[in-house]
Amino acid sequence: MQQQRRPGFPARIPGSSSPKPVVVGQVGLHKPLPIPKVMPSGVGLDSAAVRARMVQRLMAAGISSPQVLQAMNTIERHRFVDSGLINQAYEDTSLPIGLGQTISKPSIVARMAQLLMESAAVREAGCLGRILEIGTGCGYQAAVLSQLAREVYSIERLRGLHEKARVNLRIMRLPNLHLLLGDGMLGYAKGAPYMGIISAAGGATLPSDWCDQLAVGGRLVAPTVVLGGQQMLMVVDKTAHGLKQSVLEPVHFVPLKSGIA
Repeated sequence: MQQQRRPGFPARIPGSSSPKPVVVGQVGLHKPLPIPKVMPSGVGLDSAAVRARMVQRLMAAGISSPQVLQAMNTIERHRFVDSGLINQAYEDTSLPIGLGQTISKPSIVARMAQLLMESAAVREAGCLGRILEIGTGCGYQAAVLSQLAREVYSIERLRGLHEKARVNLRIMRLPNLHLLLGDGMLGYAKGAPYMGIISAAGGATLPSDWCDQLAVGGRLVAPTVVLGGQQMLMVVDKTAHGLKQSVLEPVHFVPLKSGIA
């Protein structure tokens, strides 16, 4: 574990060849708690009842991992959306977060997280180890992943969103979450190999750096543009014999871009 430090400075130092992670917080991971089956009535978006209703909808939609359901029940999505959209925070919809980017639907966050949890490496180890997230955005998915993985590196290419995520996440004090400012298409070689890699942006191809940084037995989950221009959710499993790709359902993510802006 990297020495803890307060996230009060940029994660990328001008002139450096690679981003340096900022550790967010100091509180340990939670043990899974039972998902409530009966939702009490509550007032306000900070009520546990609001998130419990969202979790019930996720269960009805096919999310079955207790760890994923607990993570979605724990992380307060309304803290990651703009104040003008806060009433829509727990609806199953993507919402703008500025700079042409969006916070993903709760259902797609849960779906992609569950796919990571179903990898061969997780089945063998019994838990999700170190993972890499491409596209921090406002920090919501990174927070959810921090409840599932031993260590999370999350990289964002847009400085404005990198700073927004740091502000959103600082109060949560998550010791296993590291925020990076950098080119996500290059991944983060210093943290490799990763048991899982997850992308919140889709391109025409999967960057070779991601596949190189994935551990044997690990899984990559990312939207990818296929023939005809449609984005599809793709799963890539890395085996001792090579890469195995599976194309799943249609999705709609922001485009994958290179560079820092």
